[in-house]
Amino acid sequence: MEILYALLVGAVIGWLAGVIMKGGGFGVVGNIIIGILGSMLGHFIFGALGLAANNTLGRLLVSLGGAVLLIMILRTFKKA
Repeated sequence: MEILYALLVGAVIGWLAGVIMKGGGFGVVGNIIIGILGSMLGHFIFGALGLAANNTLGRLLVSLGGAVLLIMILRTFKKA
């Protein structure tokens, strides 16, 4: 059940990050992957900075921040 929840949250976070970054998008599967990897990236970066989130809203915001950062990185390499 946790995997299904992670996929659902990853899809929503990936979609929302795509909306924020205003781009062509990466498709449903791409959004899920970006959401999940972005979540891991965000939690790693914020944790390394000592800004770990302790509640659900904080975790979602950290995940969103990581997904937005991941999209920025992917777009940099995509244009090169």
